[in-house]
Amino acid sequence: MRLTPKVKEILSWYEGENAGVKGNLARLLMHGRLGGSGKLVILPVDQGFEHGPARSFASNPAAYDPHYLFELALDAELSGYAAPLGSLEAGADTFAGELPLILKMNSANSLHTGVGDQAITASVKDALRLGCVGIGFTMYPGSEANYGMMEELRELTYEAKANGLCVVVWSYPRGGKVTNEVAFDIVAYAAHMAALMGANIIKVKPPSAALDLKEAAKVYEEQKIDGSTLAKRIEHIMQVCYAGKRLVVFSGGEAKDTASFLDDVRGIRDGGGSGSIVGRNAFRRPKAEAMELLDQICKIYLGES
Repeated sequence: MRLTPKVKEILSWYEGENAGVKGNLARLLMHGRLGGSGKLVILPVDQGFEHGPARSFASNPAAYDPHYLFELALDAELSGYAAPLGSLEAGADTFAGELPLILKMNSANSLHTGVGDQAITASVKDALRLGCVGIGFTMYPGSEANYGMMEELRELTYEAKANGLCVVVWSYPRGGKVTNEVAFDIVAYAAHMAALMGANIIKVKPPSAALDLKEAAKVYEEQKIDGSTLAKRIEHIMQVCYAGKRLVVFSGGEAKDTASFLDDVRGIRDGGGSGSIVGRNAFRRPKAEAMELLDQICKIYLGES
């Protein structure tokens, strides 16, 4: 498999990484319908932990079966599939080698009412055993637990990269001084922190036009940082991730109508974002509807829609 010039350019940005990490990034970037384009569409399914089984899958009962989720990612020709340990174990043998996998290493649950934190629920050895290309980790900048989460991420990143796995960081600010976790300045701060932690791929939420921190708002206004459209806000998120030299994918967020969701995807594309990581907006729909949505997303990133 020859890498495209775009993929070679992206790999050149990761100067400190070994051949294993770059090889696994290449597997993701060259896989599926968007292969070679420099864009990614990943299916993440860790919502059973976060929201419970019925809230996640009752609207499309086929999704209770982990094999269905592997098949959805394969049939839609997505870049990869991210899920917790048990879900990947339930299909890793049947689908071995067919799809780049990302093992989600930590999770929370909605039964907990304390400080925002997540438990580590898998190991780097599990990721290697299951043939994954990388690990995924959520950190909560601003949370009272955020320093501990950063230290956990540091250790897991070191071990993962030493074994040739890439690192995907879900960076979701909450707690502390954060009153609006999707505010423009807050999302930019969270994305930059993930880059500073050594993330190869950064996952954040699409930012709103609001500004949250008084100190940051002053700078945004003085420097006339344009947040008037989603595309402009995405452009800035890419800018703070080393002038666009890190892969940044944007979550789909809460389930929403198709037209609004696709408008957001166009904004991500137009702002130079690296792609989308689409969970609930896909797997909660009947398969035919999910396939149509994922088809439209891929067309947008390919410039066909």
